Amino acid sequence: MGLRGSTIHIHGPNRDVELVERVLHELIDALQFRELSAVEMARAARTLRAHPQMRLRALLDDVVLTTSSRRIVSPKGVTQQTYIQAIRSHDIVFGIGPAGTGKTYLAMAMAIRALQERQVKRIVLTRPAVEAGERLGFLPGDLAEKINPYLRPLYDALHDMMEPGRITALIERGTIEVAPLAFMRGRTLNDSFVVLDEAQNTTREQMKMFLTRLGFDSKTVITGDVTQVDLPGGAYSGLRHAEKVLSRINGIDFVYFSHTDVVRHPLVQQIVQAYDVHESDSSDGDI
Repeated sequence: MGLRGSTIHIHGPNRDVELVERVLHELIDALQFRELSAVEMARAARTLRAHPQMRLRALLDDVVLTTSSRRIVSPKGVTQQTYIQAIRSHDIVFGIGPAGTGKTYLAMAMAIRALQERQVKRIVLTRPAVEAGERLGFLPGDLAEKINPYLRPLYDALHDMMEPGRITALIERGTIEVAPLAFMRGRTLNDSFVVLDEAQNTTREQMKMFLTRLGFDSKTVITGDVTQVDLPGGAYSGLRHAEKVLSRINGIDFVYFSHTDVVRHPLVQQIVQAYDVHESDSSDGDI
């Protein structure tokens, strides 16, 4: 591919030329809508290569949230858009796939949008403190010191989307709650948008407990990676169990991500794919 004056010349096999031409047309159309960084354009090109019939403009038009820093959160690919549409149309959605695919980040963006539009009265963010076995009373320090390390990723995502002072005020009022999964027991969550992160590290009992907390006018999104279970003693993952038990219930949707949906550093996609291949080829504990 070369540039002569204002004309781009593309040389190569017909299939590749057609793909490059389509990518360029889609990027030009998208740039008329808003500016794209070099990283965003590279990501868009990879997505179009994987999904040649996709319309890039349709992804950019699907704005989930505008952050406090005026950054636009929108789907970065077909699976992310499917996920967002599922959250809009279902009260319970499972997002399952590898790290870096935007499962939790998009769920939290959707939660903040729902709060802004008064669709819900509060946001509840939770994850199992599996490293502590959920037995937080045995850890040193006060409650905040015990739970914050396990909840830090959720706070990080919040701070990426909202002003710190606004987050503090909403947490103090109880409008946003960030808590370990163990703290959900015995509650009914009405008028809430609830996000359960790292759900692969729930037991079957914990998952059932969590799902039965859902009250009226509430929505919940459960995210996890079934290949990264850290439960002690080989316990069976509540996320895997939920897949088998709930997949045929109307009103519940499952969206699956793969390594092609990774939206972090380009090397992360290759790393995830390499581990997937290695694990599928390995057996009987071979390294």
